[in-house]
Order: sequence, then structure tokens, then C-alpha cells
Amino acid sequence: MPTTATKKTTKRAPVKKAPKEKEPVVAVATAAEKREKKKHIRHPYLYAVGRRKNAIARTRLFRNGKGNITVNQKDYTVYFPTFSLQQIIKQPLEAVGKLTDFDFSIKVHGGGSHGQAEAARHGITRALVVFDENLKPILKPFGYLTRDPRKKERKKPGLKRARRAPQFSKR
Repeated sequence: MPTTATKKTTKRAPVKKAPKEKEPVVAVATAAEKREKKKHIRHPYLYAVGRRKNAIARTRLFRNGKGNITVNQKDYTVYFPTFSLQQIIKQPLEAVGKLTDFDFSIKVHGGGSHGQAEAARHGITRALVVFDENLKPILKPFGYLTRDPRKKERKKPGLKRARRAPQFSKR
């Protein structure tokens, strides 16, 4: 008859492990910091788009500038010859007190001159907020960050314009 082997159970003494050394805490960059770092690496400028009516302004903000603003490769005083349109462009820079800190290159198309000036203002404001989020509470009360949604209403059939009906003659 075959014999079965019996297992001998022996108790072993517990092995003492060395205490774990605490690993040094490494600062992990937040997602916003990573995005900011990528912005600085990829482009020498910050980019924003401003819109008003049918005008679209693509705005580039260059750091360490002298206050130059070019619109469609012309100085903004040449492109917008009237004083009121020039003031519209400078409003967000005056609000934050940074008239001579940045250079702007703006490409504008569509709409009329007033719509283009307001689109450029919107683009400059958004570029400033991309540069520094702390400027947002300063610019928000002026309404420069809000895209003005008003557009020309379309013409309806049977009318002369959007709402202007033909003159009515009783007799």
C-alpha cells in the first residue's frame, strides 16, 4: 500500500520590512499651466477673434511691444481715419492701462468701417484676457467681452425692407 506523504507545517517568524522612505513631493503642473507653456513655445503671439455684425477681426497680441496697432498691414490711424473709430480700437487698452505694453496685428474683413472697428475692439479684448485672466473683471463691466449679437434683419417677401411695408393708399 502506498504511503501518503504528510506535509509538515512550520511557522516562520514574520519578516520585518524596512520602513518606507517618503518620496519627495514633485509639483505637478496644472492643465492651465501646461497650456500656457505650450502657447509660449509654439507662437510668439497670442491669438483671438472678434466679431460684430458681419465683420470678423483676427487679432494677434505680441508681448513686449511699443503700442503699435496695425489693421490689414496699415497703421490703425490710416485704416480708421476718423477719431471716433480710433477711440473704439483703443478703449480696452485704456481700460486696463496698457496702451504701450503690446503690439497688435489685426486682419479685418466683412461689414462696414464701424462694425470692423468694434470687431477689432472685441478681438483686442479677448486677446488681453488670453494674456492675463485677471483682466477679465476689469473689462467685463464695460461690455467689451460680450459679442454684440445684433445683425441686420433679413428682407421679407412682400415688404420693401425687413419690416417696411409698401405705402398704403386707401383710394
